[in-house]
Amino acid sequence: MDSGKSTLALQTNHNHAARSRIGRLFTSHDRAGAATLSSRLGLQHEAIEVPPDFDFWKYVVDSLTHGARIDYLVCDEAQFYTRAQVEQLARVVDELQIDVFAFGILTDFRTELFPGSARLVELADRTSVLQVQALCWCGKRATHNARTENGAMVTEGEVIVVGDVELEGEPAPEIGYEVLCRQHHRRKLTAARAKAVSMVPDPLPFD
Repeated sequence: MDSGKSTLALQTNHNHAARSRIGRLFTSHDRAGAATLSSRLGLQHEAIEVPPDFDFWKYVVDSLTHGARIDYLVCDEAQFYTRAQVEQLARVVDELQIDVFAFGILTDFRTELFPGSARLVELADRTSVLQVQALCWCGKRATHNARTENGAMVTEGEVIVVGDVELEGEPAPEIGYEVLCRQHHRRKLTAARAKAVSMVPDPLPFD
């Protein structure tokens, strides 16, 4: 999170479309709602929603059979795809020679690999770490995604729950997400909790 992956997905689509290539955009569980690929910078584009039973191979083959042209696929929130869907995307690349650009995060709020992300790493021709470095509240590189419920960090619950990013100075969303370094994720020390702890007065130097 906070690495600009959805912005890059939109930029990738723009760059290819500007060269008269025709593609399709896909997403799943986007914060802006179904069938929308959105960036926290405010950019968004209509996309095809990917439920668990969506078949990429069937969609592409049916489209080509009916005369459509598809040069590439941009797949955002790919961590939410199933292992089978990732295998379908690999088949699209290998057998139809269509480019697939997949964007997603590796691990969930429990620090465990998403099944779709794991299969992507196993099958991808290449993987790239985005150059925009997400930062923990302490200034260190953020490597873990934390989920909060009413401001408190949690490490149990459903894997896929859509929420918003915790923003300083604004009320905590019911379900929120925050990027943390490993140290503060292990300690469950979010920015809000760290601020609260820092405001506790030091004990007086006598009994």
